[in-house]
Amino acid sequence: MSPVSPPPAGARRIRARVEGVVQGVGFRPYVYRLARSLGLGGFVRNDARGVMIEIEGDGAAVDRFLQRLASEAPPLATVERVLPQEIAAAHEREFAIVESAGGSEPNALVSPDAATCEGCLAELFDPADRRFRYPFINCTDCGPRFTIVTGVPYDRSRSTMAGFVMCAACRAEYDAPGDRRFHAQPNACPSCGPAAVLVPGGKTSGDWAGVPDAVYAAARALAGGAIVAVKGLGGFHLACRADDQAAVAALRARKQREDKPFALMVRDLAAARELVHLLSEEAVLLLSRERPVVLCRRRRDAAVAPAVAPTSHQLGLMLPYSPLHHLLLADVGVPLVMTSGNVSDEPIAYGDEDARGRLAGIADCFLLHDRPIHIRTDDSVARVVRHPAGGRPVMLRRSRGYVPASLELPVTTRPLLACGAELKSTFCLARGRRAWLGHHIGDLQNFETLRSFTEGIAHFERLFAVRPEIVAHDLHPDYRSTSYAQEREGVILVGVQHHHAHLAACLAEHGERGPVLGVIFDGAGYGLDGTVWGGELLLGGLDGFARVGHLRAARLPGGDRAAREPWRMACAWLVEALGRVPQVPPGIAGRVEPKAWQAVAELTRSGVAAPVTTSVGRLFDAVAALCGLTLRTSYEGQAAVELEYLASTEETTPYPLRVDDAPVDGAAGGLVLDARDTVLCAARDIEAGVDPSVVSARFHEAMAAAVEEACLLVADRRGVRTVVLSGGVFQNRRLLERAIQRLEGGGLRVLTPERVPPNDGGIAFGQAVIAAVKVESLAAEPG
Repeated sequence: MSPVSPPPAGARRIRARVEGVVQGVGFRPYVYRLARSLGLGGFVRNDARGVMIEIEGDGAAVDRFLQRLASEAPPLATVERVLPQEIAAAHEREFAIVESAGGSEPNALVSPDAATCEGCLAELFDPADRRFRYPFINCTDCGPRFTIVTGVPYDRSRSTMAGFVMCAACRAEYDAPGDRRFHAQPNACPSCGPAAVLVPGGKTSGDWAGVPDAVYAAARALAGGAIVAVKGLGGFHLACRADDQAAVAALRARKQREDKPFALMVRDLAAARELVHLLSEEAVLLLSRERPVVLCRRRRDAAVAPAVAPTSHQLGLMLPYSPLHHLLLADVGVPLVMTSGNVSDEPIAYGDEDARGRLAGIADCFLLHDRPIHIRTDDSVARVVRHPAGGRPVMLRRSRGYVPASLELPVTTRPLLACGAELKSTFCLARGRRAWLGHHIGDLQNFETLRSFTEGIAHFERLFAVRPEIVAHDLHPDYRSTSYAQEREGVILVGVQHHHAHLAACLAEHGERGPVLGVIFDGAGYGLDGTVWGGELLLGGLDGFARVGHLRAARLPGGDRAAREPWRMACAWLVEALGRVPQVPPGIAGRVEPKAWQAVAELTRSGVAAPVTTSVGRLFDAVAALCGLTLRTSYEGQAAVELEYLASTEETTPYPLRVDDAPVDGAAGGLVLDARDTVLCAARDIEAGVDPSVVSARFHEAMAAAVEEACLLVADRRGVRTVVLSGGVFQNRRLLERAIQRLEGGGLRVLTPERVPPNDGGIAFGQAVIAAVKVESLAAEPG
């Protein structure tokens, strides 16, 4: 359907309201050129709701203008609706861009930051161009947007570029209708714009000292083995040579990041292909204007230091997305580690003084600049999952490049805030039919991250004029996000079950309401019965659900400690399977004291300090420990990630995993996925000397086969033919691909998250959808 409604016949002057992402993307200059080319008079301006146009002239030319307006829009623009209205003629013959109008409630959409365009890149590396090697080159087609915007309507005065006055040359470009920088708000050059500077950190000398070009000096420092804190678009990176083991190891030690892989930045696709086996869909993601980190299968001969990704068969790669990055990669000539500028578990640093304080013990020097960052925004992370119909992206972290693009709601809602979960925290603001899922915050485990969470909410509330009347939250009483929600005054509070939120987020992303069967596998979520859920079969939709199946429960010996020490889950599952205290298995023997093993077994048998859980994430931990992988994790999900990487691609025989008829939550006709034999088979294979890669593969196949069997049973009994696969466990590409193949092979339709993360980064969107539906339903009830 065309976004343009036909104007009244014979109209000579039309007022057209344009909604969508139309500010800060070159839309007004585009409208100016289009109107002038058709001989139309009138004006265009930004306002708090988007763009307002008045055009006047020949009726046929006006019609052509409206027909072309959306279809020929600039690359960064998204025209959602054009609402034309006939008005009285004003007899204007000239067309102009006029001053933005404020004062009304903001409803304009803000564009995400966009990677440097080809036009700017050509100028950046052209010695004859006046912006040669200028690290802040941009135009209407690229550059910073969300991270510099302080308010709407979007103009230079409402951005962190307000303090930079354009020189005569830049002003001439800004005022010239035919120029690529016509009304480009961040427009600047070396004479009038931001400037970069390299300052010392922990190391005060080097062969870069005294070099006038700050970016080149930083490249010299990197080439010599230094760790450099680099100020980018949404915050600081910590950078070093990816092929320098000493530098990477030093970065790990200083950052206190033991095992989690580092992201890499490479100059171009050719450099990427030297490190990874690149799928065509992965190349498309790398080249996209969003420029996420893309997880790809590493080459055996990849020239990267072992410390970059010590336990992974994958590398996370991204291409440069700012001119500063392009210069740095060109000058260094080798791939760089580009990891978040923080100490582990803290939010990314984005202010100069904050960075120099918090990162002083990590960085040898700081590549700074004087364009302020208004809101911190981490890099986004994605991977490609192969479907029978082709590869599809899966968003693992939705942040820079994607935020604050809005998502459509299936219902109209009053102003609403959803507070998300505890790990991989995000929030979501919504009103009308639009939701804004916030940028990645991190784990709400310290004051700094919680402050980032509250500051982000406040910024979005101002930017999009959302004054929440409804606040949705997780049911877990101890989540900091729940506490924050309950402290908001004068609002309707809506508690949302964790796994229902996962289901709803995926449904709403695909524009559906259900009913469907949701297979929601993750690490933990507070269940309706007060226990820890995590391996759920939910039948329902946006308006509710019934729990029709789950993984057989096991104990969590030591509570949350079991999530950090996978060997505890191996012990718990073996006790569950054998009905007695087992011997320490070969993959764990010698790495855990027998007395500690015995004590954990006794906790499991007694149930003391050992709550029950149906978590599939903890089942993955158990098998990972049996395979001899990490026994004590340094980041969330580590054991499961390592188990996925370990799995043989050749082995497709599944272990047994029973799907039994059993009452669920007191209701007959439910299903229980019993993994006791699965764990025993894995343990016996390891004891018999079977390669752990084969054990991992057989376990993955068992999980996929059980998903297929359970879904087909529910489909036959309940008549539901659509399945949603979501939750953090389905970040696992091996499991997800095999489950999709089996389900679609069995005639079922499968929905998976694509634009919204399957992990807890998508919870807030699901909460927002459920709360909106629930309040709508209550309002519709009589009386």
